[in-house]
Amino acid sequence: MVNYDLIIKNGTIVTADSIVQGDIAVKDGKIKEVSIGKPLEATADKEINAEGLHILPGLIDTHVHFNEPGRTEWEGLETGSKSLAAGGVTTFFDMPLNSTPPTINKANLELKSSAADKKSIVNPRFWGGLVPENIDDLKELHENGVIGFKAFMSPSGIADFNNVDDETIYKGMKEIASLGSLLAVHAESTVITDQLAKEKQSQGKTTARDFVESRPIISEIEAVRRVISYAEATGCKLHIVHASSRKVVQVINEAKQRGVDVTVETCPHYLSLTVKDLEEKGALAKCAPPLRDEEEVEDLWVAIANGEINVIASDHSPAPASMKKITDNYFEGWGGISGAQSTLNIMLTEGHFKRNLPLEKIVELTATNPAKLFGLSTKGTIAEGYDADLAIVNLNESFELKNEDLFYRHQHSPYVGMTFKGKVKTTIVGGKVVFENGKPIQK
Repeated sequence: MVNYDLIIKNGTIVTADSIVQGDIAVKDGKIKEVSIGKPLEATADKEINAEGLHILPGLIDTHVHFNEPGRTEWEGLETGSKSLAAGGVTTFFDMPLNSTPPTINKANLELKSSAADKKSIVNPRFWGGLVPENIDDLKELHENGVIGFKAFMSPSGIADFNNVDDETIYKGMKEIASLGSLLAVHAESTVITDQLAKEKQSQGKTTARDFVESRPIISEIEAVRRVISYAEATGCKLHIVHASSRKVVQVINEAKQRGVDVTVETCPHYLSLTVKDLEEKGALAKCAPPLRDEEEVEDLWVAIANGEINVIASDHSPAPASMKKITDNYFEGWGGISGAQSTLNIMLTEGHFKRNLPLEKIVELTATNPAKLFGLSTKGTIAEGYDADLAIVNLNESFELKNEDLFYRHQHSPYVGMTFKGKVKTTIVGGKVVFENGKPIQK
């Protein structure tokens, strides 16, 4: 009789294509057998009884800021990866900025990669940066395994990661196209946001609503249209991150229809929080692009249901509590949502249970599509030969998120106090349990 490292029995297996009852056998980090409708005739060193539970492919979070090396007082690879594991995430893509030095050359990439090898309990991958001074470094970064490149069309807020001007982004995209890679872009118009912010503040208008109005949806649309035109001219694959409105998504889908190779991401906070939350929660709910009104939230869910959005990613962008304080001026206080632990909770609660979004669609957006888009050929689904990266979830269990439940460096989030339905019970990375019984397992 065959002996496996792990067998998961009696679970409801969810992929982007189906929901079935079955057993999963794992050996040497890979799924070796999926038995549908009949028990596996095998033994294993470890067995998990998943009766009454759903087994999903581990989430792939394509957008996090773990800030290591250099800003581990904000977050770190150990705490960040533990929080991901608690949320059923098995792979992350760390952004090139907020860490110091930023990932804009081979040496800096090696610093981050070495730290992740020692500290991360889930699979790490890394973005390279595109900044005005590093076009000559892009080829070497690509050859050393970056998942793609990231640029800011407006100031990043980080002194050592400069935003790109139009000439830089064009030249960078031409180089990235020649490498067969892709460019992810933070798309907001600097001209629009800077001028509106100056006007507001000069008039003493500094409320949450004033801040949001200084970064309007048209600012995203203008930048997206501009960078799409560069993608058409250079042939560069383009990925728009954190779209806050379906109006932005529609511009991207119009470009797709005329043959532009462009995809789009949105985030859980744009699907669950509004300007009202920014007013009530202060800087915990401040981000850029900012939260929108309720009708924009509902329109994004329509876009998801219609297949207009490719990826859901957390854009986990943490900072110490001392930086997340706002008194009466919402233009002050660091922006960024701490949310890496809650992506699946929001997709299940707000999507599946509240809006009848199929579980298969959630898997597609959080695992299958990211794997396909970024060339992770052994991840993103549950099938023989794929990596044994899995999340086991109790869809019937509800809980209120509390600060002490968070594994971040700083235990705060705008999602604290929310009640979620669907709780991650076990997370498995490469066949090894990394989260179980409410606790991550130390590497």
